[in-house]
Amino acid sequence: MPAPGATPADGTARAHGTPPLPARAYDAVIVGGGHNGLVAAAYLARAGRSVLVLERLGRTGGAAVSTRPFPGVDARLSRYSYLVSLLPKKIVRDLGLDFRVRTRTVSSYTPVERDGRPTGLLVGGGEQRTRESFARLTGTDREYAAWRRFYGRTARVAERVFPTLTEPLPGRAELRRRIDDEDAWRMLFEEPVGIAIEEHFADDLVRGVVLTDALIGTFADAHDPSLRQNRCFLYHVIGGGTGAWDVPVGGMGALTDALAGAARAAGAVLATGHEAVRITTDGRAAEVTYRSADAEGVAAARHVLVNASPRELAALTGDAPPEPAEGAQFKVNMLLERLPRLRDPGTDPREAFAGTFHIAEGYRQLAAAHAEATAGRLPAAPPSEIYCHSLTDPTILGPELAGRGCHTLTLFGLHTPARLFARDHDAVRDELLSRTLGRLDAHLAEPIADCLAEDADGRPCIEARTPLDLERELRLPGGNIFHRDLSWPHAQDGTGRWGVETRHRNVLLCGAGAVRGGGVSGVPGHNAAMAVLEESR
Repeated sequence: MPAPGATPADGTARAHGTPPLPARAYDAVIVGGGHNGLVAAAYLARAGRSVLVLERLGRTGGAAVSTRPFPGVDARLSRYSYLVSLLPKKIVRDLGLDFRVRTRTVSSYTPVERDGRPTGLLVGGGEQRTRESFARLTGTDREYAAWRRFYGRTARVAERVFPTLTEPLPGRAELRRRIDDEDAWRMLFEEPVGIAIEEHFADDLVRGVVLTDALIGTFADAHDPSLRQNRCFLYHVIGGGTGAWDVPVGGMGALTDALAGAARAAGAVLATGHEAVRITTDGRAAEVTYRSADAEGVAAARHVLVNASPRELAALTGDAPPEPAEGAQFKVNMLLERLPRLRDPGTDPREAFAGTFHIAEGYRQLAAAHAEATAGRLPAAPPSEIYCHSLTDPTILGPELAGRGCHTLTLFGLHTPARLFARDHDAVRDELLSRTLGRLDAHLAEPIADCLAEDADGRPCIEARTPLDLERELRLPGGNIFHRDLSWPHAQDGTGRWGVETRHRNVLLCGAGAVRGGGVSGVPGHNAAMAVLEESR
């Protein structure tokens, strides 16, 4: 039988009516039942430690969940996070997870109009097809050759850097030696990535496709001197040691359900509907005060692992809050009766939407959108990208939907910082959605609205989430999906041995805001567990 407060195997809620937690001390209390907290719980419980996970919401999974957002419609969408790149196979093997991903046959498609005719750049489907697509777009082989050189270099960096994510933090000099490529080090770690993009590529569209990996979830320009765009780019191209972004079979909820099951099976107590409200510690022992719908209590622990943002950690411990964070992404989920036809007659929609479908993401378009948003205005041509989960993994659709030829679309918009929505949230959200779908329609032979399925109440199956929605629903500070600016994957002053340490010796940060956090990786959860186990050896 599951322990009191544990999450059922399907990840559903049990927030109300949960029996009070037993008054006992634990080896570790984990605040937050998102995927990183579940990774930490599973590792520690498998090592024989007593573990309690306190989750505020009525289910575990955090932002990595599958839900049915449209009433009466049997489609399980990855509502917030949606692709897997940074999850090490080591974690899947170590925890014995029943979880799989599938590779997308097409990496990306970017529609554009050239010389008065619709065309586009298709990356994937084999080397020859990609080469031919570059040649059709640019008229030469030079851009494709540059593409091969550029991503050959980032692939070598990925091979060297990705394995370090689950090791103690290397020093900067150590990581530089490990990469063993001074040109790659310069372009990724020392100069704004825009310099390297402009050195390698001449075509504006190709430049934009490359730059998008530096901007997903990060509000920055290609030449931002802070290099926050470089850090974002680095994490996007090193995943799995290849940079591939794969589709989770069954949706993101399949991963977090598997993690919850592994933690429970090892003996961890998963208490949903229990909100941690205070952490007190003397560095050797700690107490976590929590509330639920039925009870209020205190759990004692040797270690506390916080799978929440640095802002939430500071609020729990009473420490000074960190610098404010701000997200800049716009998330739209859709269910379609059919995939829309494209204006580009030479591309099959099933290929175009199987990979990442780039919209208004030319290099100059991205710069213009950033400038407009910086000035406090919605971008006139909002950049975004779309992919269709159900083309690669149809299991997320019920049999009736699949039989009708329905498909999901996930859209991720860039350069829409939280500040833009502060004054009149709903009106700004609706205007942004209209502009974003308008930019998509410019590349379609039929409006996307004509393809939307309807829910049981006759409403179109489309939902939009702004950064402020993410802050309200998931407590992401400013809607920032990384909790704060991403860090370099090497040691810096005060980062500690594993990159999860805080100023309190027995309180560790195991969420996306840890060093080497961000994305659906489980890395901070793994590293926090390793720090606990290492200390007790």
